[in-house]
Amino acid sequence: MTIRSILDSKGRDVVTMSSTENLASAIRTLGQHRIGAVVISDGGGRIGGILSERDVVRALANKGAAALDMPISAVMTTKVQTCSESATVHGVMEQMTAGRFRHLPVEEKGVLVGLISIGDVVKRRIQEVEREAEDIKAYIATV
Repeated sequence: MTIRSILDSKGRDVVTMSSTENLASAIRTLGQHRIGAVVISDGGGRIGGILSERDVVRALANKGAAALDMPISAVMTTKVQTCSESATVHGVMEQMTAGRFRHLPVEEKGVLVGLISIGDVVKRRIQEVEREAEDIKAYIATV
């Protein structure tokens, strides 16, 4: 099972913001869309960073309310791990677990094409396991 199958079912829309917008604006965007991360892109679909709820908490812990006026570029994660649509669900689950992050941009040829969460990956993996169990039951019933 590949990441393409997840994107095909959940959609490929990704909320993006410019790195020059301030943290307060990013927090409003996260809340309005009920999401845990926003991809930072200053044009052309190129990924410049990602801002997650963890980045927001760290900024507020370090700078207090003054962080709200800071540009996203000052608090975002710049070393963004990505995957391709052809990546496997199992491989991405390992990547996200090892890196301890919950959101993974999907890119093809250096351009953002989607975003998956650990929830998307776990949901798909559970579906795989349930299907495998049904296949085994069906096989056993025919033996």
